[in-house]
Amino acid sequence: MKKKRFRFQWGAFLLMIFYGGLFFLLFTRMVTLQATGEAEGQELAARAAAKYSKESAITANRGKIYDRTGQVIAEDTLSYRLIAIVNEEATIDPKKPRHVIDVEKTAAVLHENIPSLKEEDIVKKLNNRYRSDGQPLYQVEFGSAGRGISHEVMSKIKDKKLPGILFVNDLKRYYPNGIFASHLIGFAVKEENKDHTFTTKGKMGLELTYNKELSGKDGKIEYETDAFSYLLPNSEKMITPAKNGDDIYLTIDKTIQSFLEEAMSQVEKEYNPESMTAVMADPKTGKILAMTQRPTFNPDTREGTNMKWLNEVIEETIEPGSTMKTFTLASAIDTNTWPPNATYMSGQYRVLDRVIKDHNNVGWNRITYLEGFQRSSNTAMAHLLKLIGEDVFYDYLDKFGFGKKTGIDLPNEAAGTLLSKYPIQRVTTTYGQGSTVTPIQLVQAMTAIANDGKMMQPYVIDQIVDPSTGKIIQNHKPIEKGQPVSADTAKQVREILASTLTAKYGTAKDFILNEYEVAGKTGTAQIPKASGGYLANDYLYSFLGMAPVDNPQLIMYVSVTKPKLKMGENGSVPVSKVFKPVMLNSLKYLNVNTEDVKQVDNAAIQDYTGKSAEAVQVELANDGLQPVVVGSGGKIIDQYPKGSQKLIKGNFVFLKTEGDISLPDFTDWSLRNVLVFKSMANLEIEVVGEGFVASQSVSAGTVISDSSPIVVKLKTPAESYIKDVEATSDDEVEQIVDQ
Repeated sequence: MKKKRFRFQWGAFLLMIFYGGLFFLLFTRMVTLQATGEAEGQELAARAAAKYSKESAITANRGKIYDRTGQVIAEDTLSYRLIAIVNEEATIDPKKPRHVIDVEKTAAVLHENIPSLKEEDIVKKLNNRYRSDGQPLYQVEFGSAGRGISHEVMSKIKDKKLPGILFVNDLKRYYPNGIFASHLIGFAVKEENKDHTFTTKGKMGLELTYNKELSGKDGKIEYETDAFSYLLPNSEKMITPAKNGDDIYLTIDKTIQSFLEEAMSQVEKEYNPESMTAVMADPKTGKILAMTQRPTFNPDTREGTNMKWLNEVIEETIEPGSTMKTFTLASAIDTNTWPPNATYMSGQYRVLDRVIKDHNNVGWNRITYLEGFQRSSNTAMAHLLKLIGEDVFYDYLDKFGFGKKTGIDLPNEAAGTLLSKYPIQRVTTTYGQGSTVTPIQLVQAMTAIANDGKMMQPYVIDQIVDPSTGKIIQNHKPIEKGQPVSADTAKQVREILASTLTAKYGTAKDFILNEYEVAGKTGTAQIPKASGGYLANDYLYSFLGMAPVDNPQLIMYVSVTKPKLKMGENGSVPVSKVFKPVMLNSLKYLNVNTEDVKQVDNAAIQDYTGKSAEAVQVELANDGLQPVVVGSGGKIIDQYPKGSQKLIKGNFVFLKTEGDISLPDFTDWSLRNVLVFKSMANLEIEVVGEGFVASQSVSAGTVISDSSPIVVKLKTPAESYIKDVEATSDDEVEQIVDQ
């Protein structure tokens, strides 16, 4: 038998060496991994966790903004986010495509329903299906225009059944009242972060100022999955709950704000002014109840025309015009230098080489200071400055808060500038030209007049509350800023301000309310040019007023710049068309002093025009009221107060008839009742002093047959105090509800 000869197989040997070495390397790698738990410098456990551990965000709700009654002004609401699938691999069944097939049709439908998305931009985005690194895109989004889509728009697009178009639930900042204190509230929008997530951020107003408090903090859910992204059984799920943003409660009253917005929009439409501002406050606390301006914008759309992106009530300074005379008067009364019955020569007042003129350029010859104030005489204020003293006057302006910020809880507040370097500046400041203030400073200063000398700091934030716990994070309280004038001074100023509405020469007759007594001061300020000097025939018209006079519950400032006035109209008309309806409706809405009225005996009156004065006299007297017939009797042609009301017993009711007028006994009448009689009788009655009537130059019962002046002298409150029972004070009137 022949022996087989052994032959060395190099091929097999080399294969054994190769696979043996490979096995050795793999074995070594396995031992190393087991021993160290690392690969390529990274922990394997961490890499596994990164691959199989998942995280899902829990979005925090942005805090809500409420009015003082708890009605929502701003909140997050459900909306939708638009997504387009552009990767062909998303489609499994060609008969049921799940990605965008017809780019042009899709773009046309999206643009039709979302006009802010331009058709050409949509086409470009849908056709660009690769990332910058060359990797295919699975889906595309459309930025801010593709977010915050309403359910209505979403439904219209879905009805078109466009392949590849999807909608994902989203949250949108929603402002349910549209144009509503927009420059105060501001707005918030979603912005894309670097990691391509979106966050709602405040961009203006309270939304910006309190963005941190409103924002909250997102939460998350962490869990583990297998390679196919299915949740592993018994895997630990960890939840970090979201912390919703804090809620903000404002001092703004939605109802009063709505009154104001409606009136402002109507006047803007009718007079097309360059701008308008308005603010209403509670003088007892400093709470701002309403605030707005024109032009304005809708915070949902951010659409506005010729608009300033600032809150003019807070951030813009103005020359206040004659509204400043209120505080010049208060300074004079408080320093006992106010001479109401003394006379001065109106028309012109010289300051070195400059001449100050009254608004009619020629004045009214020699008149009393009281009449000068009622006529809004500039030269009266110039003469008063000499009596008060310049340093003392500026000290009072400082006490009233002019030239410095009020401290209101809003950003970017301006301080204004009190000019005093030159004599002419000190004089013009007395009647509101040259020096600048903000509307909110005027309102703050007026709280001292309305609140018996106590000046209250304005504020708009009532509380900031954690909605999850109910804990009050911030709680703002009324802050008294000092007492610029005494209570007696404040009362006298209110009486004189009221006379600007009721006096024969008063400049504020357009602001009379039948149901409530108003006190206030008109303003007509020339608009300064940027280059210096003033624009010819361009004015800012304004009114700073309060009601009711005896116990003011509301202060309101309104300004209208460069309105297109109708033939024969003065600048007070458009201002009054904002002030009157808003003040009247707000007082009624607040049931001003309803509790006080119920505690006293009252009697009802009605519209008596056309009825017999003699019969109505008996009826009113039997009801405990004091009828005053202005005329010789017969048919009633006018009355005051007007309409259906309830008056406290003892009140005057004026009944106007035809015929000769007999003078009543004015003893103990208030200034306002004398002025009402004077206006209805159209007599030359010269009122001397303030307070209540002490004597009259013509005996009661005298039939007035000529135009000879009748002098009625009043006592000041300092001389005697007698309760004023005039016609329509806040303590005396209760509106009768129509049956």
